[in-house]
Amino acid sequence: MTVHVWDYLPEYELEREDIHDAVETVFRSGRLVLGESVRGFESEFASFQGVGHAVGVDNGTNAVKLGLQALGVGPGDEVVTVSNTAAPTVVAIDSAGATPVFVDVREEDYLMDTSQVEAVLTPRTRCLLPVHLYGQCVDMAPLRDLAARHNLVILEDCAQAHGARRHGRLAGSTGDAAAFSFYPTKVLGAYGDGGAVLTDDERVADRLRRLRYYGMESRYYVVETPGHNSRLDEVQAEILRRKLSRLPSYIEARRAVARRYEEGLADTGLLLPRTAQGNEHVYYVYVVRHPRRDAVLEALRASYDIALNISYPWPVHTMTGFSHLGYAKGSLPVTEALADEI
Repeated sequence: MTVHVWDYLPEYELEREDIHDAVETVFRSGRLVLGESVRGFESEFASFQGVGHAVGVDNGTNAVKLGLQALGVGPGDEVVTVSNTAAPTVVAIDSAGATPVFVDVREEDYLMDTSQVEAVLTPRTRCLLPVHLYGQCVDMAPLRDLAARHNLVILEDCAQAHGARRHGRLAGSTGDAAAFSFYPTKVLGAYGDGGAVLTDDERVADRLRRLRYYGMESRYYVVETPGHNSRLDEVQAEILRRKLSRLPSYIEARRAVARRYEEGLADTGLLLPRTAQGNEHVYYVYVVRHPRRDAVLEALRASYDIALNISYPWPVHTMTGFSHLGYAKGSLPVTEALADEI
């Protein structure tokens, strides 16, 4: 039996009737774009997160991009983030016209090393963009302190942290805004692309609604500020409404699998995930580390037909598309070591 990295079909079989009902609900609604399903999901997701506003968009990359733009980040600005992340985080910063500035991650949990952030701040720094990676949260307290002292905004990248908490607070409820992805693999995943931006600031929410709709306010053809076509699809929104109620059960199932891994892999020589103090991990992925990583992957594939993924084999600062940023090999040593071993 082939063991895949990810397979949605077993979940689909369990939820098939509800998914089909969601599609039927939209098709019979008479409104296929920005209708009741999007409004309902936005309201319910904001309530779940304990924030004032959720604005649905077409994917997680644009959630980051539009979140930055709605916070006033653009050309000439610098955004401090990490290189140990999915490339879309940095692609979105570049798409907004800003410049990514990287700090390293912590050896113990692979999250942003917040102690390095102040040293890279410049007069051009406008935003701090922590990535809540693999299913657990960055320590936001020092970032909030820096933001207050240096007049910066914070955009949380929560694409991998639906339902994760730190000291009881949900990922996405601490910064000025938060970007979520609902790509099918996510803890809360759609049946296609989807995303959302959360904020407690009504003005930021209003900007987001304009930005996702060409820059228009209420009347079609009247552009207030040039924007995008980045609307959350009605079908995906209705599916997400149904799945949101099941999010706690998804998280508990992932934690149960993680406990089995922890027990079964205890004496294998693998370095297993560590949950940072105060965090409640949701295990979007279960990331292990080994100095002979490639040999382990090949042995599992060849002998047992088990497929594994690597998150991530190429740090963003080493990619050709970002060579203009000028980061030399060895500039982010923990990130680079992880790329060879996780």
